[in-house]
Amino acid sequence: MKTLHFLLVLALLSLPAFAHHSFVAEFDESKPVKLTGTVTKVEWQNPHVWFYVDVKDESGKVSNWGFSGGAPGQLMRRGVTRDVIRPGMVIKVEGYRARDGSNNSSGGKVTFSDGRSVFTAAAEDKIPVEAKESKK
Repeated sequence: MKTLHFLLVLALLSLPAFAHHSFVAEFDESKPVKLTGTVTKVEWQNPHVWFYVDVKDESGKVSNWGFSGGAPGQLMRRGVTRDVIRPGMVIKVEGYRARDGSNNSSGGKVTFSDGRSVFTAAAEDKIPVEAKESKK
């Protein structure tokens, strides 16, 4: 009976791990995005930081995009703290579009109006091609 309880507890504790999706399940590497807009909201929480940006298209229509970043601890180890990206800032974000076609993307290279940039994605190998080439 103790073994059954142990296995049940172990299975329940592992559910969050199964619920977490991989990059390729969520985003399409063949659809890079490069958008500029104003940050409207930042959610600094596990398992991923999310930040939202109002982006104007050519006709002036505004759409809100969500960008999924790495975990807060992962970003902090890179020097990206919760106050680096704030509502009201104008930023350019490079990432990859969500597979479902929604206005969501992986966060990637974020460039600020003063030219500084940070990397917000979860894995270094998910840097947009242009950013990889500029690192050489």
